[in-house]
Amino acid sequence: MDFALTEEQRMLVESARKVGNRFGVEYWREKDKHKAFPAELWQAVCDTGLCGVALPQEAGGAGLGMLEMALIVETLAACGGGPTLGQLFMVNPIFGGVSISKFGSEEMQRDLLPKLISGQATFCMALTEPDAGTNTLEMRSFARPDGAGFRLSGQKIWITGVPQAAKMLVVARTKKVDEIQKKTDGITLFMIDVSRPGLRHTPIEKLGTNTLPSSSVYFDDVRVEPNEVLGTLHQGWSHLLEVLNTERIVTTAALVGATELAIRLAVDYAKGRKVFGKTPIGAYQGIQFPLAQAHAQIECARVMNYRAAANCDAGLPYGSDANIAKLIAAQAAAAAIERGMQTMGGMGYAKEMDLERLWRDARLFRFAPVSEEMVLNYIAVHDLGMPRSY
Repeated sequence: MDFALTEEQRMLVESARKVGNRFGVEYWREKDKHKAFPAELWQAVCDTGLCGVALPQEAGGAGLGMLEMALIVETLAACGGGPTLGQLFMVNPIFGGVSISKFGSEEMQRDLLPKLISGQATFCMALTEPDAGTNTLEMRSFARPDGAGFRLSGQKIWITGVPQAAKMLVVARTKKVDEIQKKTDGITLFMIDVSRPGLRHTPIEKLGTNTLPSSSVYFDDVRVEPNEVLGTLHQGWSHLLEVLNTERIVTTAALVGATELAIRLAVDYAKGRKVFGKTPIGAYQGIQFPLAQAHAQIECARVMNYRAAANCDAGLPYGSDANIAKLIAAQAAAAAIERGMQTMGGMGYAKEMDLERLWRDARLFRFAPVSEEMVLNYIAVHDLGMPRSY
């Protein structure tokens, strides 16, 4: 296995670093303070060609893969964006790009992919429901036939980036439960306009990730046209899994970058802070060891994520690797940021030091986009061959 980056990959990392350094911790601190969408950063990402790195060349993308996307995301996150940087890639090149490039019609690809890659259009995905949560197969949102199209009714919750999005990837049932053989049957993906009669959304007040709002979404007999179906009608479950597994890779990459940022901020502080004499606190093992431990853990998550991304690009199974990487990265990020705050003492609690923002943002990814418990369930059943308990 060759761990060396290609010249093209090194150039992509350098391009991402240049963009990230233009929008460093001060930029993200202000965006977090005002709960403002990082539009300038995202447009710069698109202008530099980083958004479309894994999307088809005929649509204006680079035609590369998830490994290149992971390298870009972790670099941007380490420059200042932290964990929430990955959400920008989730909602756009993943929810929008992966779903359309793999399952959209030729017409949809020609129309939407260039707009996504250029930053002209942004996306979101409506999947989670109040009564279903992690158990996606219990979703109740239903699209009933209406002429050649459908009428969609239901509710979604914790949907990211709705106010900024032009298009929404919606996951809904198109067959009733009593009409199907398996719960995975009768599910369909749609790509619809956010500004459509019968679709409304309300904000959810939350602890962190303030730069990308979360919303409850309501569908009240929303018209869905036949050309807005992605993939095969009633067989959307397998399509959805492809989107969700690539989402894991982006999530992990952002957590790797966030941990790198947190450790760097803590180390810089520890090297300059002196108490009880002239020795920097960074010379003490009580400060060094927890940060070194966090570094070791995140490096393991980084390599596992690269393997997941490389296998994804090669068309090999990668679900287990992606889940393991996400599990370890979320835990390592939480530990590293916590220790970074402890290293700074009271100053770690101050907004000007940026760790409190990383701390608030990283907490989300212990249970989203998939919880630690569900990842462990997956590992136990699929990797260890243990009986299913849920």
